[in-house]
Parts: sequence; C-alpha cells; structure tokens
Amino acid sequence: MSMHFPFDNSYARLGADFSAVQAPVKVSAPALIAVNRPLADELGITLGGDADMAGVFAGNVLPDGAEPIAQAYAGHQFGGFSPQLGDGRAVLLGEVVDSAGLRRDIQLKGSGPTPFSRNGDGRAWLGPVLREYVVSEAMHAMGIPTTRALAAAVTGDAVHRQQGALPGAVLTRVAASHLRVGTFQFFAARRDADALRQLFDYTCARHYPGAQTPGDLLREVIGRQARLVAQWLGVGFIHGVMNTDNTALSGETIDYGPCAFLDVWHPQTVFSSIDRQGRYAYDNQARIIVWNMAQFASALVPLAEDEDRAIAEFTEAVHAMPAMIDAEWLRVFGAKIGLADAREEDRALIDDLLQLMQQSEADFTNTFRALPRPQARAAFADTAAFDAWEARWQARLESEPDWRAHMDAANPAFIPRNHRVEQMIEAAVDGDLAPFHRLMAVLSRPFEDQPDAQDLALPPQPQEVVRETFCGT
Repeated sequence: MSMHFPFDNSYARLGADFSAVQAPVKVSAPALIAVNRPLADELGITLGGDADMAGVFAGNVLPDGAEPIAQAYAGHQFGGFSPQLGDGRAVLLGEVVDSAGLRRDIQLKGSGPTPFSRNGDGRAWLGPVLREYVVSEAMHAMGIPTTRALAAAVTGDAVHRQQGALPGAVLTRVAASHLRVGTFQFFAARRDADALRQLFDYTCARHYPGAQTPGDLLREVIGRQARLVAQWLGVGFIHGVMNTDNTALSGETIDYGPCAFLDVWHPQTVFSSIDRQGRYAYDNQARIIVWNMAQFASALVPLAEDEDRAIAEFTEAVHAMPAMIDAEWLRVFGAKIGLADAREEDRALIDDLLQLMQQSEADFTNTFRALPRPQARAAFADTAAFDAWEARWQARLESEPDWRAHMDAANPAFIPRNHRVEQMIEAAVDGDLAPFHRLMAVLSRPFEDQPDAQDLALPPQPQEVVRETFCGT
C-alpha cells in the first residue's frame, strides 16, 4: 500500500488500564467522500489512490504502525455521573508528530462496536459525519481551537436510527489528544491512585510541560477553556452536549453531535433534541464549563499530598474562572464592535446593542458583519434607538484607528448555517455531494466577502428554520 503514516503511539504504551485493544470492524463497500490534503501534508501522511484511502479511512485496512485502541473514560452526562463510558464507536489508530512538532491523534469515528459500546452498534451515519467534517473545519478556519477532519468515507452498509435505514460512514478525526475531563474521572472514581498519577504525568508532558502540580494543571486547563467558550459565544456556536466526557483537556472543541449556530439573536437558544431542560443553552455554556472544571478539580484531589489544602487551592481556581470568562467575553465582543482593547466601561455599549438585536430578532452573524456598512440599520425594528446607539459607538471608535479591520477579522461573513448543513446532508444522502464541497470551499474563507456565495450567508426562510439537532447515535 502506498499510504504511510509516521506513527509514534504514546497513549497505547500506557497500558491496559487506559484503553482496550480494538481494531476497526470491516465494512462491505468502502468509498472515499473527501480527504483533507493540506492537513495530511501537515501531519506528514503520504496519501494514496482513492481505493487505498477508502480502505484505510473506512477501517478495512490498518496502515503500518497503527495500534488501534478504544480509550477508557467516565463522565457527567447532563449532570449525572457514569463511571464508565469510553470510546463506544471510535478507534484511535495512533499518533503522529506534525510539521510543527505537535503530537496529534488520528481516530476513526463510526468504525464499529468496542468493549465500551454499551449495546450500541458503534457506527455513524452519513449526516453526522458530514456535519462534523464541515463544522470542525469551519471552526478551524475561524481560528477557534478544534479537532480537525482528515477524511470521510462511506461504508456501503446501512445504519439503523429512528429515521430508518441510513447510509453508514466513518470520519477520520485529528485531535491534539482525546484526553478529557472524563479520563481523569474514570480513574478517580476507581480510586486508582497509580493510574491517576500516570495520567497526570502524561497529560502534563503532552500538553502542559510547565505544570508541576495538580493545581498548575487545573489552572492551565481552566485558562484554555475560558478562552475557548468565549470564542464559541463570539460566533454564536452552541455545542449542545457539554458533558465532562466532551471537554478536552487540550482546550479544543470536540464532539460535534447536536451542535448548531444562532440565527436570530436569543441568548437562551437550545437546539439539541436531548437537552430538554436547556442545560447547554447558548448563554449557559459559560456556567457549565465552570461546573465541568469543578468536576476536573475533584478528580485531581487524590493526587495531592494534603487534600484539605488542595481543595482550598482548587476551589479558589474554579471560583476565579467566571471572571476569566467574562474578561475573555469582553475582549471577543469588543473586537466584534471594532475595539482592539475593550474596557469595562465598553460593556454597556455591547450589552445595549445585544438588547436591540434581541428586540428586533436580528440575525446574530449578519448584524455584526453589517455594522460598519450602511445596511446595518435595516436589521433594527426601532431605528431611532439604533441611531442613538450608533452615535455612541462612533464616538467610541474615534480612538480606534483600525476599528474596521478589527471588525472584519472578528465577524465572519459565513458560518455553517444550520439549514444549509441540513440541506447538504439531505443532498448527500441522495448521492449529491456538490453542496458539501461548496460549503467546504466557502467556509474555508469565512472572513472574506464572497459575492458568488451570498445565498449561503442568508438566514433561513421560515420553512427552513432548524429547530432541533440530533446526536449521531
């Protein structure tokens, strides 16, 4: 086989406590949908012909050096603790060190059952695979830390879900690692101090080499998560399932199940069909990440020599997190209205704009993008109120010589609109991949005005509005 992956698999060497050896389950008729060639080059992967790539990326052929495993972890799911979850439909093929010297996981998602499947089929259908491919690559293009999509392949086998029989597919996902809050919870719940210490040492070496103590690690992860969630809020992203097993210690966005983006600005928006109480609504995400970090802190306590002192230290770190997120939010939203260094007194200017947007049911993405342009006024029902706000804003911008550049760099013209993603999936199920490829091309340049793609920037018509999104399982 002409394909080559420069594997160097450190996680598999941690031992049987951390994972189960599990090869992908073969499929009947693999066929390649897409491959991310620039990412493959970055990872040092030599690609082959379509047939070779289909075999590897659908799980039928293991490349040389792969050591496939399903990782063990626990997690809080919608607030309830499950002591054992693990990779129920994913297999980590191995790791490579990329051109920047960073270690990256290469994982097949939807590659069949594992010892952690809990009676699931371990498979994915085409819709969630293409959604994660499109959204994760769009997030990367917007500069938001995220897992990446390396490839997608169909399997030739049907996957059975509530909608009926659907085409099966496999996503090849790349991550800085798949270490999660739930990975620490797994060993803490078992009171396995040796494995917990081994995991701590591994996590620090891989992601936070400057961290010497559990408190150091906690503060580093808190810092990355605070920045990440503020970035989500800045583009109107709703993760949809912020369980602790979906909170990556690397600070990347991971697991794009029922994710969605705001259309109309409404901070209590929920899309996920399984989030019936709105736990992971848009404006709850900043609170939930603090809760998740509290669970991470609890899992770190057994590593401390003095647990009482550690609890006090960790509590202080977690309690400091809301202010960190708030500062990051002010920075992100300040940039969205052209401020290079937003100050506390600018908060009222931002809040008043958001209130006007909510009253007018204004589109979140398009309103911010249009603010420097004459058409912005048309988005507001109370134009007099907007004019008054705009006068205050323009006065503030007098001390910001590069405000327009800040705005165009902070406000994407294109996001993965929910209705466009659903339309793309429907077309793909019918065998038409043109909408997928078009979305990928446009979303790779989200901050550029692309006149020939303006239809992809339009909010949905009433009949196009997506009201619920669904997990792939």
